Amino acid sequence: MLRVGGKVACTSCRNLVSTNTGLRFPVPLQKLHPLSRAIHHRYSGSANPQRPPHRMAARYFTSMSRLPMRPPKPPPGSGGRNHQQQRNFWVARLAARLLKLRYILLGSAVGGGYTAKKTYDEWKDMFPDLSEYNWVIPDFVWELSEQIDLDKLAKALPEIEEIAKLLPDLDKIRENFTFLKSLLSSGVSLGSEVKGAGLLLLLETSGDPPLKATDSSTAATQDAGDKQYKKSSDKEKVDQLQEELLRTQLKYQRMLERLEKENKELRKVVLQKDDKGIHQRKVKKSLIDLYSEVLDILSDYDANYNTQDHLPRVVVVGDQSAGKTSVLEMIAQARIFPRGSGEMMTRSPVKVTLSEGPHHVAIFKDSGREFDLTKEEDLAALRREIELRMRKSVKEGQTVSCETISLSVKGPGIQRMVLVDLPGVISTVTAGMASDTKETIFRISKAYMQNPNAIILCIQDGSVDAERSIVTDLVSQMDPQGKRTIFVLTKVDLAEKNLASPNRIQQIVEGKLFPMKALGYFAVVTGKGSSGESIDSIKDYEEDFFQNSRLLRDGMLKAHQVTTKNLSLAVSDCFWKMVRESVEQQADVFKASRFNLETEWKNNYPRLRELDRNELFEKAKNEILDEVISLSQVTPQHWEAILQKKLWERVSTHVIENIYLPAAQTMDSGTFNTTVDIKLKQWTDKQLPHKALEVAWETLQEEFARFMAEYKGKDQDDIFDKLKEAVKDESIKRHKWNERAMDSLRVIQHNALEDRSITDKPQWDAAIQFMEETLQSRLKDTDSVIKDMVGPDWKQRWLNWTNRTPDQHIRNETKNELERLLKLHEDHTAYLANDEVTTVRKNLEGRGVEVDPVLIKDTWHQLYRRHFLQKALSHCSLCKRGFYYYQRHFVDSELECNDVVLFWRIQRMLVITANTLRQQLTNTEVRRLEKNVKEVLDDFGEDMEKKTHLITGRRVQLAEDLKKVREIQEKLEAFIEALHKEK
Repeated sequence: MLRVGGKVACTSCRNLVSTNTGLRFPVPLQKLHPLSRAIHHRYSGSANPQRPPHRMAARYFTSMSRLPMRPPKPPPGSGGRNHQQQRNFWVARLAARLLKLRYILLGSAVGGGYTAKKTYDEWKDMFPDLSEYNWVIPDFVWELSEQIDLDKLAKALPEIEEIAKLLPDLDKIRENFTFLKSLLSSGVSLGSEVKGAGLLLLLETSGDPPLKATDSSTAATQDAGDKQYKKSSDKEKVDQLQEELLRTQLKYQRMLERLEKENKELRKVVLQKDDKGIHQRKVKKSLIDLYSEVLDILSDYDANYNTQDHLPRVVVVGDQSAGKTSVLEMIAQARIFPRGSGEMMTRSPVKVTLSEGPHHVAIFKDSGREFDLTKEEDLAALRREIELRMRKSVKEGQTVSCETISLSVKGPGIQRMVLVDLPGVISTVTAGMASDTKETIFRISKAYMQNPNAIILCIQDGSVDAERSIVTDLVSQMDPQGKRTIFVLTKVDLAEKNLASPNRIQQIVEGKLFPMKALGYFAVVTGKGSSGESIDSIKDYEEDFFQNSRLLRDGMLKAHQVTTKNLSLAVSDCFWKMVRESVEQQADVFKASRFNLETEWKNNYPRLRELDRNELFEKAKNEILDEVISLSQVTPQHWEAILQKKLWERVSTHVIENIYLPAAQTMDSGTFNTTVDIKLKQWTDKQLPHKALEVAWETLQEEFARFMAEYKGKDQDDIFDKLKEAVKDESIKRHKWNERAMDSLRVIQHNALEDRSITDKPQWDAAIQFMEETLQSRLKDTDSVIKDMVGPDWKQRWLNWTNRTPDQHIRNETKNELERLLKLHEDHTAYLANDEVTTVRKNLEGRGVEVDPVLIKDTWHQLYRRHFLQKALSHCSLCKRGFYYYQRHFVDSELECNDVVLFWRIQRMLVITANTLRQQLTNTEVRRLEKNVKEVLDDFGEDMEKKTHLITGRRVQLAEDLKKVREIQEKLEAFIEALHKEK
């Protein structure tokens, strides 16, 4: 056995056994050495020859590895032998390390020797140092180590030349490293040298000799100069002067833009300070905001007395997809409008008020939300909101709308003006459009352009043939002299690319191609046609195009005629010039209109205040709430009396027809009470609570309407009648009775009907009186039905000269025959037997009257009903003296008054139900109704269309016109004052 690197090996079979884990690492052999087998059996302590010797040896050495660390105690007299054994052991270890060294050298050649060596050292340190346990290893193990053939081991090692081939070329590495170090040492001029080396390398690669840049530029300049001197014609001199002029213009244009940018930043700082309240003075943006407010009021104003809105604004018109929306966006410096490829996107007029401000934001007239135009998500939300408002304004079955969407855009450096973007003019109505779309767009465009002070911004698509334009003819009709028209040619980049003759563009911008005239002509580029382009990228593209365009270089276009920047400046100057010339005249017009309206009011309504629709609504709202509050002042006695009366009217028919008459016709006291109890229980469970709540709800409505009618007669304004009626109906519709009240009411009614004990004589008399009134009312109704059946009697026939009809004559004969039968059998049942019907029929046929059996039964029902009610009334009179017998439970057939007890139970149920409903009305439902009325009034107050429909009349319209005209005049005067201060 041989110990190698913390393991014990069998020298014959080469099985390695770890001394610290007990694991065995077998080396395959055909058979074990006999000496090795003997050693294993000797130290394994196993008598079983079948037991694997290697496993026993592993256990033996594993157990020894767990011994404590202590100094070895060599046996006496073994000093020399131990030295020899130790020498042999280290030789074996050296051989093993040499073997591993081979793999280390190979690994270092492929992946780096240093990493492999470090890994080897880490793994070697992981094994425990067993040098201190040499004393436990038997001596014969060391003797076996001497049998290792070291010569074979030396031959197995690789030669030094083979190892050297695997190692890298250190000399070349050294040479490259020295060159890199020299380059790094010259750090200042490294960049230029590298560039020069790269240029030389490029020239060497191409095969041309390297030339210096200065030499090449000098040679080119010399050649150009020679050519210029050779061809010194007048035309070339003119071209040279034009190029120099263009360069000078571009130079000063860049300087101007730089100064404008610096001025824009400075103004932004100043405006931010003004926003924070550092300065209290008004800045220019308030001027355009005030003017925009005047236009907003005018857009809602119903012009009377020929008062028209002639205040200036910039009207943007053009053919569909001509680029008018893109021009407006360039002026506003934000992509604020929804875009589409070829489809109609502008479906209603959009008024955009442009003004200067510290932040680039947009806000709608009727909304408080600000859209930050520097954020893409706010821009997307603004486009969606504009598109949604457009679609809402379009009525069903239409494509475009005349309703104006008002939007304000503020930002640093934006020119102050008011623009109106109109739907694009179309030549043909396509699928999906209303049939009158073309005419509607023409009508809207003409309505805005016919304003004599409106500035028309005519947009023409430069990428299409000019002859296909429709808008130019329309503008020529509205402004034939061109005194307020500015012509804009868009998509000039596409026009230059597509047109074979650039002179055509020159003819357009000089006003020689179209018959229309204009104050100025401009050519602009609004991007490459992509919806994702930003305003800055479009501006850069536009500037680059015109700097390199042959149109500007050849003098076909002038520098002041190009770019949207110059366009916005020109439009703004024209707009303010028109405002200063016309605003005072418009103020005088509205002053005269105000005088006319005030005169009409004084003549027609001298004692009434000038209340507009909103003020009248607030006044009506207070009156209605006062009327609702007055419901709480109704006395409990009034509520209960009304509820009890209405409830009995609602249920009396059911009580008489379905409960009392079927039970009373049984002619038996026990059967009567049983029938009554069953039917009352069924009635209470299914119908009575619902009927009671219906009665309570109707009573509340009637009382509410009664109070509103009473207030109407107390010098109330009849202008509110329509509004009050609508509020009452809507409040009643929204009011829902508390559902839990039905269950509690059912229990109360059931308990009231279960009680049969009449405690005193007044209650008995009250029940009899209630019964008599009910029976007399039913008897009266029955007599009326019989009278209608048989027709007038002899007295009415003689006095009124009327006769019976044949059907009435038959019924009268049938009635007489049935009355004879009742006289013979006063205790007859409620139904006729078949033989009795036959007898009556034969008797009538004997007198020459043909009658149907159904008619006989129908007539019998009414006659028997009258007969029964008469008997019940006579029995009721007898029961007036029957309380003594009832109280002492005496049984007397003549004074058995179970029907009186029934009516007392019904009467008590009515009283208790009315009291319960009254409590619920006064404690809960009146307050809930008042809450519903407030909610309805609040909803009506927010709905302007509803208020306009409910509060109408000349008085209301006159007050509305007076308010708006005064507001317009005041705003115009304030604007004129600010305008004069700005001058």
